[in-house]
Amino acid sequence: MDHVRLEYLNEKSKVSSEMETEKVESEMEELPKTIVRRVVNDKLNECSPDTDITVNKDSRLAFSESARIFIHYLSATANDICKESKRQTINADDVLKAIEEIDFPEFVGLLKASLDG
Repeated sequence: MDHVRLEYLNEKSKVSSEMETEKVESEMEELPKTIVRRVVNDKLNECSPDTDITVNKDSRLAFSESARIFIHYLSATANDICKESKRQTINADDVLKAIEEIDFPEFVGLLKASLDG
């Protein structure tokens, strides 16, 4: 009976350890909440300076997750462009091409100006 209980405890510990690892990996991918809040609030204030818009917790999480997914998608696309050029280092031009490739060409000029400025 002790053998069965020991196996159960070992399995339970293994599952707990795997869950902790997934949680740590997930937290590492999260964007800093204060930065997401600041970016969202700054943009909303810029778009509607006369209106006091409040963003609830679920909305901030949605903004954060959307940005994280966008970064993953953009990174993967820039990586593909880099590999096609037989290089191992992604450069700004790869990111600019990736932005165009994922159908956001209107951001290229803004990003170039930001990189030059």
